[in-house]
Amino acid sequence: MPKISVVIITKNEEKNIGRCIDSVKDIADEIIVVDSFSTDKTEEICKSKGTRFVQHAFEGHIEQKNYATSLTEYPHVLALDADEALDDILKKSIVEVKENWKYDGYEMNRLTNYCGTWIKHCGWYPDRKLRLFDKTKGKWGGINPHDKFELQAGGTISRLKGDILHYSYYTIDDHYKQIEYFTTINAKASFDRSKRAPVWKLYTAPIIKFVKDYFVKLGFLDGQAGWQISRLSAWATYVKYKKLRALYKHT
Repeated sequence: MPKISVVIITKNEEKNIGRCIDSVKDIADEIIVVDSFSTDKTEEICKSKGTRFVQHAFEGHIEQKNYATSLTEYPHVLALDADEALDDILKKSIVEVKENWKYDGYEMNRLTNYCGTWIKHCGWYPDRKLRLFDKTKGKWGGINPHDKFELQAGGTISRLKGDILHYSYYTIDDHYKQIEYFTTINAKASFDRSKRAPVWKLYTAPIIKFVKDYFVKLGFLDGQAGWQISRLSAWATYVKYKKLRALYKHT
């Protein structure tokens, strides 16, 4: 039976990290937390729960996750963010995989809690993530801050039952803060790739984003939460392109 290493990256996650660790402790053979010099109780909580706690300067989501993965003793890795946890069905699925590992990677759905409401629409569910994998068969890639584990050509994938529970937004203010943080990273990544943001896109893209999330992807079925998500996702699209245009103006 293969052993599984769990890796988690953190920065000031005292609100979430305990729940994340508790959800994997029964299936993990080692738990490694790579922290970007938290100033809250993250380190204290992690060490009290028996994890291997490592400090490493944050260079980007992709870079941090590749570094964390490189530290594992075992090749079979489960990667989670600090604000995530496994539900009971997913834990059972992972136990079954440990007993009979057949594929290079395993996908699972992610279900997000938004200010107390579980979101089933808005394009947020099922939010499939490849988080259980043989680290020798791929590496973290994507475009910051949207990292993803990418298998080598020909890699085999299966899908597990159960959900990653994502506790990303406790308040609407949390959503605004994430928009500010992610759009800055995204604009810089787009700038580095020489991607442009013509003025027409600055105004049409947010409208298209709202219509897609609220109507096409049935965000209205999530009630008030669906309205807030669709509205703020459109706002984030506008902010992202505005920041990208600003970067070109200052070059």
